Amino acid sequence: MRYGMRTTIFAALLCVLVLHATSALGQFKKKTAKDENWGPNAVSGCTLGDPKTLYWECGFTIIARGACSNITGTIPIPVDWPEQKVKIVEENFPAYAKVSVQKQAGGSSLLVFKINTLPAGENINLTAKFEVENYSQVGPEDVSKYKIPDPKELGNLFKKYLLPSDKIESNNRKIRALAGEIGVDAENAWAEVEAVYDWVQANVKYENGKLKGALAALEDGTGDCEELSSLFIAICRAKGVPARTVWVPDHCYAEFYLVDENGNGAWFPCQPAGDKAFGEMPFQYIVLQKGDNFTLSFDKKRKVRYLPQEIRFGKTSRNATPIVKEVHRVVEE
Repeated sequence: MRYGMRTTIFAALLCVLVLHATSALGQFKKKTAKDENWGPNAVSGCTLGDPKTLYWECGFTIIARGACSNITGTIPIPVDWPEQKVKIVEENFPAYAKVSVQKQAGGSSLLVFKINTLPAGENINLTAKFEVENYSQVGPEDVSKYKIPDPKELGNLFKKYLLPSDKIESNNRKIRALAGEIGVDAENAWAEVEAVYDWVQANVKYENGKLKGALAALEDGTGDCEELSSLFIAICRAKGVPARTVWVPDHCYAEFYLVDENGNGAWFPCQPAGDKAFGEMPFQYIVLQKGDNFTLSFDKKRKVRYLPQEIRFGKTSRNATPIVKEVHRVVEE
């Protein structure tokens, strides 16, 4: 399985990110009742099971072979979700780096940094280490009460979970036709969504490879975790069921959204690739981000499938492009 989020390194003439910088990550720990991660967008319909504590390190190391300036970058960081609690345990940023945490619509977050000047010969770390306590999720006992939500009753935030996005072609005629066939005779909405899950598992053979998306997986019958998850999500969206991707190290799975008889909505996980896990998640992963169609808060015109881990340089000395090593790994305590 490939790492869920591609990393791009840019070494170019002056590149600019507009950001509101602070000098440390202390704000990362502060949360309020209005925080998106605690709101209805992140409510889970599962019961929490056993916890597991993991550690995640992410960022960059940079060796400046020559003087360089106007360095900007972004690093996706894990945040709290109903099944996950996160705290930062170590941060390595030079004092002259301006660092901020920018929350994206949907709850995921990016660490954004800027360095005005880096002298020749400087060797720096721009990394953070997080303690992540993730809980297994046990599915609900009574699934008959759930139904597909009325799109008119969903907030604007949910529109993206019903619309097509990069590699999730839910408006394609083939996918829409399939959505009109799978599970139409199911006894309830839960069984209808599970029929989609079963169909994807039965008809798309797991095969690791380059990212190609939901439609390609449907047409050639193969794909890895991204393709199986994307196809499941695309069919769900074509049915009017909000669905999104959950990114974890070296893997991804899906979540779908249903409401109960009182109109209370909840997200439920499922893993289309690998061991069957529908409406539950027995595995404890580090959740890095949720969603697959982000509009960056500092670049409204840019839409991305994954929150980017990238670094950009402005001016550098001739023939002295900095040496950059990206860091994204599970580490010991």
